[in-house]
Amino acid sequence: MTDAEIRQAFLEELTQVAPDIDPGDVGEDDHLQDDLELDSMDFLNLVTALHQRLGVDIPEVDYPKIATLALAVGYLKGRIG
Repeated sequence: MTDAEIRQAFLEELTQVAPDIDPGDVGEDDHLQDDLELDSMDFLNLVTALHQRLGVDIPEVDYPKIATLALAVGYLKGRIG
């Protein structure tokens, strides 16, 4: 997958989990919880959705590695088989 495809998938899953977030307003370095106010349950739902869509296991220790769009794209790109 390309960076653009991963970014699109991430934003689609994010807006499914948190429909009040406009994907056009999500900056590359916006922190999901601090800046976008995603609560912990929504964050876990996002992790689950990404796993189901992309087949990537994201262990809890790696949650900080998907805390922003830019970090998530890099992390997921390195883990997609």
